[in-house]
Amino acid sequence: MTSSPLNRRAVLGGTAVSALALAQAAAPRAMAGQAAATDAPFEYEVTRTEAEWREFLSPPEYVVLRKGSTELPKSNPLWKNTAKGSYCCRGCELTLYDSEWKSDVDKGWAFFEQSRENTVLLGIDGEPPYDTYGLPQERRFPSMIEAHCRRCGSHLGHILTVGDAGTLHCINGTSLQFIPATV
Repeated sequence: MTSSPLNRRAVLGGTAVSALALAQAAAPRAMAGQAAATDAPFEYEVTRTEAEWREFLSPPEYVVLRKGSTELPKSNPLWKNTAKGSYCCRGCELTLYDSEWKSDVDKGWAFFEQSRENTVLLGIDGEPPYDTYGLPQERRFPSMIEAHCRRCGSHLGHILTVGDAGTLHCINGTSLQFIPATV
């Protein structure tokens, strides 16, 4: 039996309905920092101008963290990191994930079972390019669930539902800094 390679957008194509339900359930938590019943934008604790972000981040980091791009699979060594420690947002150093929550998924991005409490916001991330993966019209979905840093708003990756593994955070290594445990 052979299997075809699977990438994060293809996985999302088959699981977007459950991810959308997850986002709807998590919406009150994601909006906790915004005043109720107002149209005021969410205010991040760490803010920079576009020029400051460009100076602070390398060009590849800027494209992923600030423009919502996705790194190529297996292009960042954190996808296969198994050391004990913490994963922080590259944009503001907020600790997002702990190594014990990292899942061994051989797809080329860092997968986590959960984030630390009150660190990740969920949002809707535009229409995925499903046509490029040959999904039939009835399996196409209008949007994906995007994970952002709660403190600076940087794009981290996406929330996926992956078979028996359940719901996982599929995170760009480019969005993270690894801090080894001191034992």
